[in-house]
Amino acid sequence: MAMPPLQRLTHGLPAPGTDEDILPLYASQGVLIERIVSHRHASPPGFWYDQPHDEWVTLVQGRAELQFEEGSQQLVAGDSVLIPAHCRHRVASTGTDTVWLAVHLPVVAD
Repeated sequence: MAMPPLQRLTHGLPAPGTDEDILPLYASQGVLIERIVSHRHASPPGFWYDQPHDEWVTLVQGRAELQFEEGSQQLVAGDSVLIPAHCRHRVASTGTDTVWLAVHLPVVAD
């Protein structure tokens, strides 16, 4: 079997644009892993994510602020947070060249 290819999450970053750059890295059996690159991006005013699944995110590089209905969390490189299903949240701000690793987990039936 051949050696799997090496991926570097912080190399070859896209230039700043109007939208975040989302690169799917893996998708199988309801799991989706993405690299997200933000350059001073934020969720639109009044917009809240309310996802039907859990999402684990870690900040690989840069800084960001996540806002929840209960308050905000400042993240720096190395920080991670598990966002439970239906936990309303938004990206309040990011720095330049901010790199996230997001893992969207399958919806689990109760």
